[in-house]
Amino acid sequence: MKINVSQIPFEGQVLEETISPRSLELETDEVKFRGNLRVRAIISKITNAVTIDADLSAPVRMHCSRCLADVDTDFKKKLKLNYQVPSNQQTIDIDQDIREEIILDYPVNPLCKPDCKGLCPRCGAALNEGGCTCGST
Repeated sequence: MKINVSQIPFEGQVLEETISPRSLELETDEVKFRGNLRVRAIISKITNAVTIDADLSAPVRMHCSRCLADVDTDFKKKLKLNYQVPSNQQTIDIDQDIREEIILDYPVNPLCKPDCKGLCPRCGAALNEGGCTCGST
């Protein structure tokens, strides 16, 4: 998302944009985006300082860390960015900052549900779907 500093009005502005997760290299083996990232940014400027309050959201698919089932959820994050802008700088590109904020917010151990029973350590059966036949649980 590029912001033209000289076009920010005195009262501020609201920008909305959709960004492809591929363009930000957001996908990993554990996190897959099921749609575009939606960004809604409220931008204000005072002299040479630009403040951006942004809401980020996107549908994502992850694997449960206990049972390996697919988990579809909505990623949501609010962030505040501040920039000191020299008078000769015309634009600010916040894509890299958005990327870093999203990656920092990836869940370490996503769960399909809080009481997920996981997999049997011996036979690998999904314990959420019933017991296993090996008798170890």
